[in-house]
Amino acid sequence: MCLLAFQWQPDAPAPLTLAANRDEFYARPTTALHVWADGHTVAGQDLQGGGTWMGVHQPSGRLAALTNVRDPSAMRADAPSRGGIVTAFLRSHLGGDDFAQQLAETSDAFNAFNLLLFDGQQLVAYESRHKRHFHPAPGVWAVSNADFNTPWPKLVRLRSSLESTLHTHHVAESPGIGPALEADLWSLLADTRVAADAELPVTGVSLELERTLSATFICTPHYGTRASTLVQHARDRVQIIERSFGPGGVLEPTGTVRLTLACGT
Repeated sequence: MCLLAFQWQPDAPAPLTLAANRDEFYARPTTALHVWADGHTVAGQDLQGGGTWMGVHQPSGRLAALTNVRDPSAMRADAPSRGGIVTAFLRSHLGGDDFAQQLAETSDAFNAFNLLLFDGQQLVAYESRHKRHFHPAPGVWAVSNADFNTPWPKLVRLRSSLESTLHTHHVAESPGIGPALEADLWSLLADTRVAADAELPVTGVSLELERTLSATFICTPHYGTRASTLVQHARDRVQIIERSFGPGGVLEPTGTVRLTLACGT
């Protein structure tokens, strides 16, 4: 996952609503959102590393989502896949705080990442570069390839647009991703606008690539947005909708996958 925005309102009928894009090389083999063979993990799957970028456990409703950190100078080719961290949390019985505390002891083995955890009660954000975790305050947040809420142009734009869209559709009072809300959220995630050069972060890649990566929806010949995902976590169910894309940003034959999971939080 490379761009994720979410609304956290712990006292609402639907505490967590999330919209995210996963960016990856098109050549990396992936399966679309599905229930895994274990019968409990619900996620797309990275067939190279074996893990996932975002998933939900049924029936507990545990959720985890991960973004990498863009720092070419610190990348290690021999580091283990970060997708296994997501599945480890989904299958764990630890609360988000305890899992994050344990993860801080081993996260140096991985290339840098950010992690969002929901254990059914608390929402926990973890930043591996700082080995720190915290509880996001109620409101709308976002994370891309730097720390949570780092004001990259696409992060600021998606966070603001998500807040406005959820308010327009009265999500706090009327939970559920209906057709009108779904269409508006897809539009937010499909934004291909790039930022002005003066607004671009400096992360160690070329200016041309930095410009390309500043779009919410990325499309290059070899790398781009592979999945767009919507999640709403209500008290007794989790609604997940995902679209998968191939080269050129073309919707994959799997189309749009919609799952509603009963869960007890």
